[in-house]
Amino acid sequence: MEEGELYAIETFCSTGKGTVWEDGACSHYMRSFDKDYAPLRHKGAKKLLKHINNNFDTLAFCRRWLDDAGETRHLVSLKNLVNAGLVTTHPPLVDKKGSYTA
Repeated sequence: MEEGELYAIETFCSTGKGTVWEDGACSHYMRSFDKDYAPLRHKGAKKLLKHINNNFDTLAFCRRWLDDAGETRHLVSLKNLVNAGLVTTHPPLVDKKGSYTA
């Protein structure tokens, strides 16, 4: 850490043991803030990346928000963006079975 740098601290609470980990099907995605370019051959991936850049930038988003914005049939395009390293996956955070995590 250096003077002038900013850090975000995200706290997660749970009704379980208090230890969370990623598990399950991916529910959220985020534009990679450290990778600006990757060659994309898939026309749908290029279109989806433009939509993500214009609407979310580097904020997290879920697939439902893409559907709501009219970006239907985006699963293959999103997978292309993840494979290219332009978008990162963020699976749900869970604790022991039967507990809640927020």
